Amino acid sequence: MPIIDSDTHVDETDETWEYLADCDQQYRPVTVNQDIPGDPSGSSQSTPRGYNRYWLIDGKLRLRRIRDDIRTSTIQAQRELTDVPARLRHMDQLGVDIQVMYPTLFLTQVSGRPEVELALCKAYNRWMASKWAQSDGRLRWVAPLPLLTMREALDEMAFAKEHGACGVLRKGRECGGRPAGDPYFLPLYQEAGKLDIPICFHLGSGDPDLPDAVRGMGILEMILPVVDAFHSLLTFNIPTQVQDVRFGFIETTASWVPYMVTELNRTHGRMAWMRSFDLRQDILAENRLYVSCDNFDDMSHIMGLTGDDNFVIGSDYGHADMSAEIDALAILQRKGQEGELNKASVAKILDNNARTLYGIKDTQL
Repeated sequence: MPIIDSDTHVDETDETWEYLADCDQQYRPVTVNQDIPGDPSGSSQSTPRGYNRYWLIDGKLRLRRIRDDIRTSTIQAQRELTDVPARLRHMDQLGVDIQVMYPTLFLTQVSGRPEVELALCKAYNRWMASKWAQSDGRLRWVAPLPLLTMREALDEMAFAKEHGACGVLRKGRECGGRPAGDPYFLPLYQEAGKLDIPICFHLGSGDPDLPDAVRGMGILEMILPVVDAFHSLLTFNIPTQVQDVRFGFIETTASWVPYMVTELNRTHGRMAWMRSFDLRQDILAENRLYVSCDNFDDMSHIMGLTGDDNFVIGSDYGHADMSAEIDALAILQRKGQEGELNKASVAKILDNNARTLYGIKDTQL
């Protein structure tokens, strides 16, 4: 059975911006280090270790983390893809056949200016295309798009699909705070359906004025937008309007799913006079909604409510926050082997569900 890690990460590096077009060199991110006097460890009470390096982008500082090899259980060459074979060897050690890679910088909005967003998205996507080409198809990736300019976003999505991308990155609210169900995004969803590529809402913020990530890791800015996107898509009837597209909800655990099922049923039953939406019986399966779970989740309870066809799991490879668990997939496998979870359900989460969400064909394994 192939094993797919549905949520891993790559850290952007100076090499990423070597793919900027000549006309976009003015937007090249520059690394800025904050010196902390008298503290050789590079940390203080106000600035934790590893949080004192930034990308300077469009006049604003965006965090460029300094990672700890021990805490992440990875090395820099693996996290930054400067040594693709090293990352593949590490995947072999972890028992993983395919990693789906999300960016780091683009989990927050890089700029509120369309021309800057377009330039950086294009550079990142071409950098990732080059890394995918070196991986024999084992490193798949999710593409950030310049959503402030929808025509260019659709062109970028087509490029990404042709060069190994298996998903499109979304934040729960972006483009001026628009919710996921806003009609502005319908062309994106329609084109994604035609290209057979999913829309993936990952933990993060679409606010270009969000402060650096030290102050911006709160639940309101980073986590709840994903839950809001789930609610917005359903109450605006997006899965009904665009029946060929799949949606992922990544790195926010699955424990909110029972609450959201209850809330949607409550709203549908009592507020139809105000807003009517198509609430199908099997909310996840019938609307093609996939949620990444965590080993903290009570998956027996959750799958008892929703079935087991729409959950995936990721290790958050390369990061070291509350979502990170380098052995997440092996732990889930052990739960199936020991009878804590249904073994067939575990197999779906690790293989078939992930392949279905990301459109990975058997011939690509």
